[in-house]
Amino acid sequence: MPARKISYIIILILSLCCRAAYPQQNFVTDPSRIRSLQLITDGDPLLPPVIRLGSHKQIELNFDEMGHNYHRLLYLFRHVGFDWNDEGESLFESDYFKGVNLQPLDDYDISFNTTQLYTHYRLLFPSPDIQFLLSGNYRLEIFDEQELEASRDAAPLLRAEFCVVETGMSVSVQVSTNTDIDFNANHQQLTYAVSYGSLSVTDPLRQLHTIVKQNRRDDNAVRDLQPNIVKANGIEFTHRKELIFPAGNEFHKFETIDMHRPNLNIDNLRWYEPFYHFTVFPDRPGRNYVYDQDANGGFILRNAEYDDEELTSEYAWVHFILQTGEPLPGGDIYVCGAWTNGTWDPQCLMSWNEELREYEGSAYLKQGYYNYQYRQLSTSSTGEALGSTALTDGDFCQTENEYSIYIYYRPLGGRYDRLVNYSAINSN
Repeated sequence: MPARKISYIIILILSLCCRAAYPQQNFVTDPSRIRSLQLITDGDPLLPPVIRLGSHKQIELNFDEMGHNYHRLLYLFRHVGFDWNDEGESLFESDYFKGVNLQPLDDYDISFNTTQLYTHYRLLFPSPDIQFLLSGNYRLEIFDEQELEASRDAAPLLRAEFCVVETGMSVSVQVSTNTDIDFNANHQQLTYAVSYGSLSVTDPLRQLHTIVKQNRRDDNAVRDLQPNIVKANGIEFTHRKELIFPAGNEFHKFETIDMHRPNLNIDNLRWYEPFYHFTVFPDRPGRNYVYDQDANGGFILRNAEYDDEELTSEYAWVHFILQTGEPLPGGDIYVCGAWTNGTWDPQCLMSWNEELREYEGSAYLKQGYYNYQYRQLSTSSTGEALGSTALTDGDFCQTENEYSIYIYYRPLGGRYDRLVNYSAINSN
């Protein structure tokens, strides 16, 4: 490799070492260029991006670059701390990664028989060329080689984050609708206990970090909560108000798998040159709980007509309507789901239609099955952005939610945060 290229690679890696802490999410720098970013674990798009260290399970990165003009794209893997920050760890790449970074994505194909042209890229890992040596949090970034050569400060086209977990500690979890706020009403409360197992923990307040998520959301995650019970062999979190979550409601869902007729929850399908347009049946604020099996915000890209759905699926505008009659007090309303790559996607902001007395929004999506939810932007007690469903979809204790717990451990004198347990439980 030429000395010049080695130089800018080293500078680039060093220049990327300052990032905001905590959020774990997928991120696309330019959504008009990169779409349908997805991490598929062990062949199942609804599984979390978590694999066990040394197992045979794999994660597959998938995304589309709009157009048929080939660009040489490079991947970069990095190990990051429990708070998804690069700082605080003193690892060399060879400590956590066996392979060569900044290699090209060679697995790609162009779409065919689609109105929207795109190039589909894939990367499967671990593989013979990509091996992870440590547990913890990992960030995968994709760069355009030409942009990288032109500027050491070139932003990645996308960022995808996943976890590698090792066998270490055990966790017991309970979810109850009998909370310290209300009884069988609008909330769900978690209680959990961590057992150290064979790991040495002498200072749990410094050595352990926990993160609790509801439906894999980051905006309302509970991070680094201090235990209220400390024992010789573990810690417990009981009757903590921080672990009381608004229960929300079951996610709405729709399908766009057939371009010739309306699908699940689709009111109408139209073609207006040069795009297909799907309009979802209007929604209304939730007043009562009604059970409906959902995927807790997940999505599956597919179509009903062709086998090679990664390359033959169309893109279409999907239009959402929330009929409230009056503007809702408080913050802006967004359409949210795993496919928005973070709660507050500017493209999913709803606007108020004064004439029709409703909120309206649109998203440009690839064919598939999608879950979605309406959340209102509010502010947490710490000043961070927080999504609320109280006035949009409602909060009902009967709602089935997935709660996941991440336990990170750093021994005294350790150089990185180990992920020693990942646990998930459904509320019903």
